Amino acid sequence: MLRNEQSEFNEEILINGAPSINKQFTYDMIVFSHLRWDFVYQRPQHLISRISQTYKTLFIEEPVFPDSFDKSGFDLEIISPKLSVLKPRVNSIFEIRKILQRLNIEEIKLAWFYSPAFMEILHCLSAEKIIYDCMDELSLFKGAPTILKEQEQELLKTADLILTGGVSLYEEKSKFSDVVHCFPSSVDYQHFNKAKQNLSIPEDIKSIKKPIIGYIGVIDERIDMNLLKQSAALMPDKSFVMIGPLAKIEEKDLAKADNIHYLGMKSYGELPNYLKAFDVAMMPFSMNDATRFISPTKTLEYMAAGKPIISTPIKDVVRSYQDCVHIIQSPEDFKQAVEQALVADDFSDQYQKILKQTSWDHTAKEMLKLIKTLAA
Repeated sequence: MLRNEQSEFNEEILINGAPSINKQFTYDMIVFSHLRWDFVYQRPQHLISRISQTYKTLFIEEPVFPDSFDKSGFDLEIISPKLSVLKPRVNSIFEIRKILQRLNIEEIKLAWFYSPAFMEILHCLSAEKIIYDCMDELSLFKGAPTILKEQEQELLKTADLILTGGVSLYEEKSKFSDVVHCFPSSVDYQHFNKAKQNLSIPEDIKSIKKPIIGYIGVIDERIDMNLLKQSAALMPDKSFVMIGPLAKIEEKDLAKADNIHYLGMKSYGELPNYLKAFDVAMMPFSMNDATRFISPTKTLEYMAAGKPIISTPIKDVVRSYQDCVHIIQSPEDFKQAVEQALVADDFSDQYQKILKQTSWDHTAKEMLKLIKTLAA
């Protein structure tokens, strides 16, 4: 972690802890993200790490707001020669302009948005082209500011290229723009297929009684805690394992039972080891506004690991994978699906057919074709 810059940004800039001597901060693309680079490794990290090989990129995280103004500043972390991550600590998103000025960044080829909340920065940053990669309907998430919907409307009108992380989002955003393209989230097949190999199983899950019905991902308001608790009560001889960080909910909000286990966030590299311990993989999502447009990346990751999958009827899951995913709506459905999955569940042929059609490399390559055409 790097040394803080003061609010006036008049100290020398430290990069990975070392002073920068006459450093020129030149980037082709700036990415504005509501997610942190070191958080759960998902769509932004997969795509930007690949696209940055073509366009040198500064990835700006949503700010961590300091307790007082005199503690504001930023950290700059070098991920690779062509990718840096800026971690602001400021009192408002608009103050990020001070950081960009400090880095002498006033013009950019591409401005890439994951969150419309950064729109006001465009008032002080000249971008040749604007890209909006809409991976979630953020305005429907818990705690979303009311102004976010208005900011997104402005972004939809301004963007030169709009990408969506699923079909439902594509259908929704196409109502407001004619430059929308659907790019469902993909999978790192080689990584998650390791779960089929002779991997070691981590101690914290190795000691849990099998069979294990597991979930990997962010644990937030999208998880149906009542369904999880009631299903665990119906299946006391089975273990339910939740792996991932809590977000926008507290521990008191979690479903609790002797056979429900929360193991916390694990690194991306460890996930195949944990998946290997699963007998069944689950997506126990609530059917609410926050899940109306989601297209869970973990569906394909579970497939690559070769695990039977149980999911609530998320629209994009049902329309794309209903032939090889157990769709459930109640604890009784859940129990029946688990029993079926444990006894006779082999969707390997369907899995392989789906997985052969997608990869993050292919998705990034197709996106780059559009971006290069746009830039030209």
